[in-house]
Amino acid sequence: MQDIKTNPNLKTDEIIEKIADYVLNQPIESALAIETAKYVLMDTLGCGFLALRYPECTKHLGPIVPGTVVPNGSRVPGTQFELDPVHAAFNIGCAIRWLDYNDTWLAAEWGHPSDNLGGILAVADYISRKQIAEGKEPLKMETVLKAIVKAHEIQGVLALTNSLNRKGLDHVLFVKIASTAVVTAMLGGTKEEVMNALSNAWIDNSSLRTYRHFPNTGSRKSWAAGDATSRAVRLALMAVNGEMGYKTALSAPNWGFQDVLFGGEEITLERPLQSYVIENILFKISYPAEFHGQTAAECAVELHPQIINRLEEIDKIVITSHESAIRIIDKKGPLHNPADRDHCIQYITAIGLLYGTINADHYEEETAKDPRVDSLRDRMEVVENKQYSEDYLDPNKRSIANAVQIFFKDGTETANVVREYPLGHRFRRDEGIPLLKRKFIDNLETRFPQKKVNEIYELCSDLEKLSNTNVNDFMSKLVI
Repeated sequence: MQDIKTNPNLKTDEIIEKIADYVLNQPIESALAIETAKYVLMDTLGCGFLALRYPECTKHLGPIVPGTVVPNGSRVPGTQFELDPVHAAFNIGCAIRWLDYNDTWLAAEWGHPSDNLGGILAVADYISRKQIAEGKEPLKMETVLKAIVKAHEIQGVLALTNSLNRKGLDHVLFVKIASTAVVTAMLGGTKEEVMNALSNAWIDNSSLRTYRHFPNTGSRKSWAAGDATSRAVRLALMAVNGEMGYKTALSAPNWGFQDVLFGGEEITLERPLQSYVIENILFKISYPAEFHGQTAAECAVELHPQIINRLEEIDKIVITSHESAIRIIDKKGPLHNPADRDHCIQYITAIGLLYGTINADHYEEETAKDPRVDSLRDRMEVVENKQYSEDYLDPNKRSIANAVQIFFKDGTETANVVREYPLGHRFRRDEGIPLLKRKFIDNLETRFPQKKVNEIYELCSDLEKLSNTNVNDFMSKLVI
């Protein structure tokens, strides 16, 4: 086998080097970023706890081989599992993403940067327990919070200009890249080792998006990010154990990622890596639904009282939306499973109109069989507002606008209810954070007795106390 050191004149791809420099050398000085990371931690853990109510999620959890015992293993929050960090990252990542309720980033590519918490928490717990066993100091939760900021930044800035979806590739590739960089640094990797791990993550390339779209929409979309962050941990551990890297994994003519999978286009970083992404992250506070449909859900819920007693009088329902939403979640015809339904703007809107709220159970078979749902969907039109599409990409707005209007057979109509910014948007932080905290408490109560709920919530709410808590102590509080 050729050793990369035999070609010392080959220059490492700039993107790989910039990401490595960022995770190893860039201090996080933004107080807003660290505070927001605290809310990301709370919200993301809560989404995982809620998902543990669903057997289709929990069937994926636990050791691959039943009965496997891992001394000083990584804990899986909300369970009693202690696993190796690779599989723990999959478990945590799977639970986080299962209900499509964790944070979101929308740009040329979209995704959920808190998916990286699967790898971050698994590795942080593993390192801490290992160091205690060796008589050394464990990591503090401050390390986890800073890792959250950096993982968000890497994934989110890559997403600003590099559209994987237009190539048919899935956004979880950027989860793999971000997690790989951050956890290799957490494991004590040198710059060369971080770059080696990153090059292997790019060489892995990406899964296809077909499991998110008609006719193949399915539950893989709920464990794909867990798979990506888990793979990152494996590549990181290999790199710090001396595995070689590939300097031009992106740019090599004919054989690099850019030529093979990105149409010859160059992967770019639009802005310096700092803390922009987490400061502007979108929290999914109100409803578990694909984020491009969040504002449509808010509009539908507002219209619910006006139309619930006039369902048979409805002639048509017009949803005015933006290009990305139309490309991803505008669906007609049968919807075959919860993953299909929570990625359908018509289904999301119908549930809001019918029930005046939306929760995860509404995507299950019992609600889907309600004939009123498809009856309303059949009367829906989805149209694009070009201004909404422009504002979606405007870095000063980053709106996710939708509007819903109901037209009745007698010629009357409701107001055209418009929402440009969803509740979890930075422009609505003051309104959203109290509800995010309430969401966290509600999700804790699905898994823990009240005394434990209060204890966990109090710790997570106090940034200074949380930052100074040992990672292993924090994780032990989340064992059921």
